[in-house]
Amino acid sequence: MAISPHLREYLTGCGTAYDEIPHDRTFTSAQAAQAAHVSGNHVAKGVMLQAGDDYLLAVLPASRRVDLNRLRRSLGRDVRLLKEPEAAMSFPDCEFGAIPALGAAYGLEVIVDDDLMREETDRDDEIFFEGGDHRTLVAIEGADWRRMNGKSRHCAFGMLN
Repeated sequence: MAISPHLREYLTGCGTAYDEIPHDRTFTSAQAAQAAHVSGNHVAKGVMLQAGDDYLLAVLPASRRVDLNRLRRSLGRDVRLLKEPEAAMSFPDCEFGAIPALGAAYGLEVIVDDDLMREETDRDDEIFFEGGDHRTLVAIEGADWRRMNGKSRHCAFGMLN
């Protein structure tokens, strides 16, 4: 399948240059980072949450996991992880479990971990994320990533795996 049609249309509409990075089939964002030979700190993964009647996409480095208590404190409301079948409904053109970490492309409220919003000073200032299947990462410049997520809430909610 490669990159989802919805995501491709969104990136093109934003005028964002991107590369598709094929890799062997994986089941987690951390495995995708390893298969594509990139740092898990530069791979953004999306985790679907529910806060009351609202759905949110939490985006954090693949090398981390969501600290729900920290996120609850930052948001000032209760949140829970969505089960995969519930999360999949928000991404109809993606393979089950391959959530692109660009919630705006799907009309979702997004909260981004601070680690992904920091400007890198080295040559590796590129962000990678699932393209909608389990065999493709999308790579965009870090500046484009921060621009597309600049209006999203961000706070520190990731903890090391």
